[in-house]
Formats: sequence, structure tokens, C-alpha cells
Amino acid sequence: MLPPQKLRKGRGALSNPEGRFESRRVQPVDDGWTIDPDEEPPALVTTVTPEHAKSIISRNDSPDIPFEQSINPYRGCGHGCIYCYARPAHSYVNLSPGLDFETKLFYKENAAQLLEEELSRPHYVCKPINLGANTDPYQPIEKTLEVTRSILLVLHRLRHPVTIVTKGHLIERDIDILSDMARDHLASVHVSVTTLDSDLKRILEPRAPSGAARLHAIRRLDAAGIPVGTLVAPVIPAVNDHEIEHILAAVAQAGSRTAAYVMLRLPHEVKDLFREWLIAHYPLRAAHVMSLVNDLRGGRDNDPNFGTRMRGTGLFADLVRRRFEVACRKVNLNTVRRVALNTQLYRPSRPLGAQLDLGF
Repeated sequence: MLPPQKLRKGRGALSNPEGRFESRRVQPVDDGWTIDPDEEPPALVTTVTPEHAKSIISRNDSPDIPFEQSINPYRGCGHGCIYCYARPAHSYVNLSPGLDFETKLFYKENAAQLLEEELSRPHYVCKPINLGANTDPYQPIEKTLEVTRSILLVLHRLRHPVTIVTKGHLIERDIDILSDMARDHLASVHVSVTTLDSDLKRILEPRAPSGAARLHAIRRLDAAGIPVGTLVAPVIPAVNDHEIEHILAAVAQAGSRTAAYVMLRLPHEVKDLFREWLIAHYPLRAAHVMSLVNDLRGGRDNDPNFGTRMRGTGLFADLVRRRFEVACRKVNLNTVRRVALNTQLYRPSRPLGAQLDLGF
């Protein structure tokens, strides 16, 4: 029998299972060597690889998502959140959704150039572009690579509206761009706050900024005149759902104007990674947590259906919805009507060789 997986400091996943589309299969075998149960597993080195993308804007028609266009500057994420629904995407590049997702990272080196080209196409229709739909645009490697900032500089120059979802406090670096855009209703931000418990954050989102850092980012964004909301995501039954009211009170005090939530989603390989994490960190509670998750998802680990996948169904889902609504009312969240982002100021750059406007 193989030994149990060891916890790795600073990593969310405990293992590196094969993805659905692996071209090679590896069968682990116990070779009989004695393994010291107290021995720390070897540290994993993070690799960062440039990726020459062929296109940059992704489009969707999902009724559950409040935007039609998005950009993902990075593949994989150094934050290492165990629950991340983007993990299965690593399977498409013959890598594992487990530890590979956290340690084998890719960045789109030609993102800004591609974006300008796509926005300059004759039939492009201006609609807000979201950053952060998949992996975090302000994960740690953004500090040196500045791919997200290069994208924002293009959008700022062309006066194109943008929305951002992040748990990275590095967004404070780009307040200079975002505040100028916000004056013309061209930018809004949602900061994801999953927990304010530092012990839970350390194992749930090991390399993401602390809850205090995210509250600080909300304060800075609000002070700069940038519309900022909060995404409580994911809500995990019997793990962080007891924090809902506390989180909402804290973000409202920090300057958040709106709040929304998403229930835990466990698509594809994420369900096994999350179960492994639960057993390692909450062995006495794991069965209860998964029982509640299954109740939310019609008896399954995951519900991919539009309309129910974000909130779940059943008694627990209804209870969370009511609690969230009451808590928001108490702290005056979601009371101000949202102002739609402005698409009328967009001015595309001219492609090379384009005829000049004579100004008549």
C-alpha cells in the first residue's frame, strides 16, 4: 500500500494526479523503502514559461456570468487555492490540475499586442472585458511580469471598459490607471474574500494575500474613487460559511459597495483534490462537509447546469441565500444602483495602413 500524501508548506494540493487528457500514464508503486512519517517532502520549484498566444479575448454566453468577454493573462496560479475551478484547465497542456497547476505557470507574453490587434478589427463591438474570470490576474508573478498592467495600459489608452476580479493586493499598484478610468465609468473591481481566519487561509489559499491585505486593497480602491465590490467565494459548507456575516461587515466598513457569493464548485479533477485536502486537514469533519456539498448539488459532487451551479439547491442553499441577503441589508451593501460601464468613449487604434480620417 502506498504511503499517505504529505502536506507541503505553502501548497494547496497534496498530490499531482494525472489530468483527463494525459498522453502518458504513470503507475505509482511502493518499492519497499521505509518512509519517515516525520520527514518533510522536498520543496517544489515554481517554473514560469512564456506562452505565445494566438488570440487573447475569450467569449462566453453563460447566463450565470455578468460579462461576455474576458482575458486570462496567465495559465495556472501561484496562489494555490485548493478549490480553484480553473485547475482542470492544466489537463489541456498535459499537466496535472494538482501541484502542477500551482508550480508550472505560463504567461501570455504577447497579450498587449494581441489585444490591440483584436480591438482594432473593423467589426469589433465594445463590451466590458473582465480580467480574473479564470486565474488571478494579480497572482505573485504579475509583480515582475506585469502582463496584467500591460493589458490595462492598452484598455486605458483606448478608453475601453474593464472589470476585475482578484484576491491579489498587487492591484493597488495599478490604482493610477484604474482611478483615471473610473472617473469616466470605465473600470470596476471585485475583491474576492474567502475567509478572514488566517489559519484557514494558510491551508485553503496558501500563497494568496491575507484577509487583512484584501481589506486594505478595498480601502485603497474606494479612496481612489474606483467602484469596488466583494465576492465571497467560494462558500464551503461547514468550513467557512460561518464567516459570511463577519466578512460582509468587514468589507462594508472597508468601502465595498456591493457583495455577491458563489457556492463551492468541484468540476472534474477538483473534486478528488478537494476530498484529499479535506481528509488531511479536517479528518473528523470531511464526511459531513461532503454530505452538505452533495445535498447542494442534487446528490452529486458538482452541478454544471446554468442557473444552479453558482448557488446550489436545497435547504442549505436557501439558508445561505437568506443569511447573505439579511447580512447585506444590515451593513448597507447592494443598496446603491450599479452604474453600467461606459462603452461610448471607446476609440480603437488604427491598424497599420488604415486610411486616415479627413475630419470633414
